[in-house]
Amino acid sequence: MHVAIIGNGIAGITCARWLRKLDDAVRITVISAESDYFFSRTALMYVYMGHQRWEDLMPYEPFFWPKNRIDLRRGYVEGVDFAAKTLQFREGEALPYDKLVLATGSTWNKFGWPGQDLDRVGGLVSAQDLEYLEQITPEIQHAVVVGGGLIGIELAEMLHSRHIPVSLLVRDTSYWRNTLPREESEMVSRHIRSHGIDLRHETELQEIVDDGAGAAGEILTQDGERIRCQYVGLTAGVRPNVDFLRDTGLDIDKGILVDEYLRTSVTDIYAIGDCAQLREPRAGRQAIEAVWYTGRMMGETLAYTLLDRPVAYDPGIWFNSAKFMDIEYQVYGEVPAHGRAGLATLYWEHEDGEKAVRINFEEDGGAVRGFNLMGIRYRQEVCERWIREEANIEDVLQNLGLANFDPEFYAEYEQDIIERFNEQTGSNLKLRRKRGLDAVLRFLNFNTRTPRAISTPDAR
Repeated sequence: MHVAIIGNGIAGITCARWLRKLDDAVRITVISAESDYFFSRTALMYVYMGHQRWEDLMPYEPFFWPKNRIDLRRGYVEGVDFAAKTLQFREGEALPYDKLVLATGSTWNKFGWPGQDLDRVGGLVSAQDLEYLEQITPEIQHAVVVGGGLIGIELAEMLHSRHIPVSLLVRDTSYWRNTLPREESEMVSRHIRSHGIDLRHETELQEIVDDGAGAAGEILTQDGERIRCQYVGLTAGVRPNVDFLRDTGLDIDKGILVDEYLRTSVTDIYAIGDCAQLREPRAGRQAIEAVWYTGRMMGETLAYTLLDRPVAYDPGIWFNSAKFMDIEYQVYGEVPAHGRAGLATLYWEHEDGEKAVRINFEEDGGAVRGFNLMGIRYRQEVCERWIREEANIEDVLQNLGLANFDPEFYAEYEQDIIERFNEQTGSNLKLRRKRGLDAVLRFLNFNTRTPRAISTPDAR
């Protein structure tokens, strides 16, 4: 059997690796027009900032691929003949397959702004985006970044590291307000401004103005303000990279529609990662989740189904992590930006204004639903178990030391958080001094944990 995979991001490569782990005979071809080798996309910013070299972004040495008999092909697929099971390359060649995996990722959004196709306008999704930014950097005296998401702050930090003044346009009242609760959103806004970045709230792009030579020269906001610039970064979200597949007969909405086994509407065609849209997402999850770990989980899960050992995709409890310049961010479970009826919240913020812990729980019964952490690390396994087992907020707070990621090297704030809860509720809780790796391991092994659907074979 020949499995062709279009896309060499985390989803496609994880699928290829697990196929080889599970089956010595399957033929695997991974196709990408972006790069020769799989690279860590989330670390692109560190190449530009001088912290890493391009070759440092490759998790595997070049010999890994022939050793594991995973064929890598650099090329652009222009069309797919589903009836003939053949891929058509731009160069005119064709490649037959038995099963096809679409892992084509995302591309940055354009919303029809005048001037969005000028030179010196770009996003930050692909290796080519980074190469283009590097190429034009000597021309940039001032930059404008449009969009208040994770990519926007990364791009602003990158340019700032080269001493390029940056204006960051955010249409909400504070940074990433559609995702973060108000207090955390305002914290990040303060932090961005403290680094000298010109953060502008409630400001939207109206037009990118040509400098007379076909490149960005200034932008016009919807309020009529003009900002001179030599680069405009468009980071107002991403969308599935599926346009070349829209007339092929696949069921496509925003992304390629798939069932719980990641099967598309066409036999022997599958989709994973950012380009996949679940027809029936699990409760509390989105139909499209352009997140590194969900792509990895989809790739691993699909490998079993491709080999006729079907496993349904289950992303588990939502989590994510990021870094807002110097503030680390973690979220586990349910932390809606604007709350919901019946969901209570405990919020503690450090006096320095750059650390915070939020724990959400049910008003009725006290079952913990989510954690939001700013500048403080908690152990994922511990938080997930509390959420999965619907632990009571009081039990969680009394044992909060178990979640502390590394109490040997980091300050501890569990007592302060309990005191905040006592002030909020009139309770008189006391912290139980359980901490350290031994205590964590005992906690995780005391009760039966939900078994994983997938067993892990030995790595090659």
